[in-house]
Amino acid sequence: MTLDLPGAGVNAIAPPSLGLRPFDPIAFATEPSPSAGITQLERTEAVVELVKEAAALGGGKVILVGHSAGGMTISAVAERVPDQLLAVVYIAGFMVPNGMPLLAMLQHETMSSALSPGLFVGDPVGIGATRINPRSTDVAYRSLLKASFYGDVPEVEFAQAALHLHYDESNAGAVAPSAITPEGFGTVPRHYIRTTQDRAVPLAGQDHMIATVDVAIGGKTTTHTLETSHSPFLSQPAKLSKILIEISAQSQAERASAGGLGA
Repeated sequence: MTLDLPGAGVNAIAPPSLGLRPFDPIAFATEPSPSAGITQLERTEAVVELVKEAAALGGGKVILVGHSAGGMTISAVAERVPDQLLAVVYIAGFMVPNGMPLLAMLQHETMSSALSPGLFVGDPVGIGATRINPRSTDVAYRSLLKASFYGDVPEVEFAQAALHLHYDESNAGAVAPSAITPEGFGTVPRHYIRTTQDRAVPLAGQDHMIATVDVAIGGKTTTHTLETSHSPFLSQPAKLSKILIEISAQSQAERASAGGLGA
């Protein structure tokens, strides 16, 4: 089962200034975000409900997968309903220790080689969100967009994928501190799929998050590695699927050996 989070995918609302013709870049860079009020709690609640639904339909526990900023949500869900989860899987995701918000990780020295901040438009404080323009026709901007998120994705697929990116990521979600504990989140087996060519969440940042959470929470994150950019589901879907299938098989085997029911 998949879900578009509040403020993302089909639930995203584009800034109205995008409809102005001719396009006004100043208006676009200063217009308050329609998504400014979206909170991390809203996203967490939405996924908790989906997890409960999936668990009821499948008669067992759920493996929850989160990509990029979605990592913040799967961490929060694992803390809320650890008994409903077989495992959590981060695909180049933000897995940060208790008390750290996504924004602080973005500013960490291990993220210094990230290209994505060069895409940001306007003042996040003023507009209430981090804003990008995935439909920009500027050649240099589009080149940076591709390099940031889709470096190894063919041009045609990149053009289609860019159309599905949302413009605004609410500040409310970015500044909400992680609230994970050994007693909740720490009881759920966790996997991290590292993407070695990533220019949005650089490998150094990924490895820092893995090491920091392992120390803070205890236990050990199981790591997997793909030689891809930030979007392996587009550039190497078969290899990504293989890893996810292996995680599922391993998780179910571990549950069975522990005396649990099949997932």
